Amino acid sequence: MGVLFSALPEFYLMRCPQLILATILACSQTSTMSGADDLVHNDAPEGFTALFNGKNLDGWIAHNQNPYKLEAMSEEERKTFLEEQWKNAVVHWSVDNGELVNDGKGVYMTTPNEYRDFELMVDFKLLPKGDSGIYLKATPQVQIWDTTEEAGYWRLGADKGSGGLWNNAAGSPGKDPIAHADKPIGEWNSFRIKQIGARTWVWLNSKLVIDGAALHNYWNRALPLRVKGPVQLQTHGNEVRWRNIFIREVGLEEAAESLAGADEEFKTIFDGKSLEGWAGPVDNYEVVDGTVRCKQGKGGTIYYNENLTDFVARLEFKVPPGGNNGLAIRYPGKGDTAYVGLCELQVLDDSAEKYAGKLDPRQYHGSVYGVVAAHRGYQRPVGEWNYQEVTVKGSWVKVELNGTVIVDADVTKPEEHMGGKRHIGIDRFDGYFGFAGHGDAVQYRNVRLRKLAPANETPAENKPPAKKAEPSAEATK
Repeated sequence: MGVLFSALPEFYLMRCPQLILATILACSQTSTMSGADDLVHNDAPEGFTALFNGKNLDGWIAHNQNPYKLEAMSEEERKTFLEEQWKNAVVHWSVDNGELVNDGKGVYMTTPNEYRDFELMVDFKLLPKGDSGIYLKATPQVQIWDTTEEAGYWRLGADKGSGGLWNNAAGSPGKDPIAHADKPIGEWNSFRIKQIGARTWVWLNSKLVIDGAALHNYWNRALPLRVKGPVQLQTHGNEVRWRNIFIREVGLEEAAESLAGADEEFKTIFDGKSLEGWAGPVDNYEVVDGTVRCKQGKGGTIYYNENLTDFVARLEFKVPPGGNNGLAIRYPGKGDTAYVGLCELQVLDDSAEKYAGKLDPRQYHGSVYGVVAAHRGYQRPVGEWNYQEVTVKGSWVKVELNGTVIVDADVTKPEEHMGGKRHIGIDRFDGYFGFAGHGDAVQYRNVRLRKLAPANETPAENKPPAKKAEPSAEATK
């Protein structure tokens, strides 16, 4: 019995004791039982919702439309379109013995609900030369394929195994899995997939194969991954069987923990009790329930009293309706924060009605104030906590909000600054990290820093082109 359960996929062991007991009794009654394939399937573990009921196609829609095009349709157009797509789906999708089966053709089976942060479990089984995938937020894809040489996909990277984010740009993190974990063709495989923002973790048969890589936006590579979207099961010319399709939405605290990961190298710079170690107008801030909060109607820039060059900062923040604050980056200790340091990163409820039509794009949340505009839409609703990570290396600043990169730029490159006012500190390579209050009760917690070794040279893509060497005498012969 110990051998049986050690071989089970991880999620079976999460199920109730009654199920395990039932399995033991069943195994004791017959010698023909063969492990996991004889368990009751499609019964969701605690905390999960079953997307497939094991009986029919209820609870699904179907399409493989570009999500931006689908979004642009009117409600009536979308309804008609999806009705036609479903007519196609029922020709190519069926249920057999509690398994969701696709013949390799037709549109993609799609969840009607859209998900932001979630954990997905799913079993799949391929035939020889099988090729499929799982779309996350309507975006390709967690790759599934026959990884044998005979299948003919090695030229595409199949020798590395399933589970990679195959439509990521070549050479980027996540494109290929970090381990080969596929079972032989004809056997069931189990995925556990967690996605927080664009960050994606994939376990195949309990082995980690993608470790927090960002899924690229296949539909528009100039933009980050969409905030939310459906899960889709791809059709790709070969029969695929699916079962045990479960999902749960991930809450704010778990999302932050997943994004932070192992952060032993980070130093906590706010202990939740006092502003010891901070300088500036600290009397304009208060410690409330383990958070540091700007007093309403007060402000000014407080900063952690340690001079920094390159660093990573991790924190959580919450803005009240219309709230405005900022992160001081390489602040010299006095002067207008947005202009005298390397930059100020906006912390702002840019959805507030009072800002409607009044903001420059370089004033939206996460933006390098007045210099670089951030991608919008990734902040959580007002009153909820957000997780943000800021990386400063040389003149490069990267801002990741709730698992999605919204700024990644050399702040010295833009020649035009908002209002025509160039930031006098834009070339600073040292200074302090802090909070720039603007009279609103914005809160911070779990504030941590990790110092980086200063960049020794300009990134290759930013270096001026090398001078062409003079041809040698040998070369001119």
